[in-house]
Amino acid sequence: MSKTTDHIDGRNLRSINTRKKLLEAGHDIFVEYGFQKATITQIIKRAKTGYGTAYVHFTGKDELLIVLMEDVMNRFYEIAEMRFEPASKEDAIAMITNQARLFLENAIEQQAIMKVFAEAIRFSDTAHQKWSEIRERFIEKISNDVAYSQERGLARKDLNHELVARNWFALNETHLWDLVNNSSKHSVQEIVQNITILYTSALYHS
Repeated sequence: MSKTTDHIDGRNLRSINTRKKLLEAGHDIFVEYGFQKATITQIIKRAKTGYGTAYVHFTGKDELLIVLMEDVMNRFYEIAEMRFEPASKEDAIAMITNQARLFLENAIEQQAIMKVFAEAIRFSDTAHQKWSEIRERFIEKISNDVAYSQERGLARKDLNHELVARNWFALNETHLWDLVNNSSKHSVQEIVQNITILYTSALYHS
């Protein structure tokens, strides 16, 4: 390996490490101070990096938060994109129940940073737009699942699969934020049981 290649690899490694330190510092500062009170200066100082170096990676706290949102939502995406090929109504109900449970449990596991996201969505146009994009990705996957069930005669075909998907995600999203903000009086198990029965009894044939 040439000295030039060694130099480039070393520089790339430092860049990756700096970005990682900024994201870790950003996570901690956001959780500690909240989105509005957190500043990019606090994040840079916590990461122990220079201002010029930091701004190579992120133009400000909003951009850094978006990357954190994407990282956290990857686990949610994994849950939403679990294989959904039910052979019966019972299979579908079991799969949907499991997805809903994992979705809400993951929100609780990520509660601290999810609270920051909730605040950012209210006060940052960038974060609000990002959450809208995230919502649409979930709705598209749910819509495909509903269409799959309709095509195989498991679900009612007189219902619009996209509208069904939007309503199902809205229901889950409401409970997600209630759990994150500690405003729900019900356990995840109770929530999942009730919303799944409500959803599947209306969508799937008896």
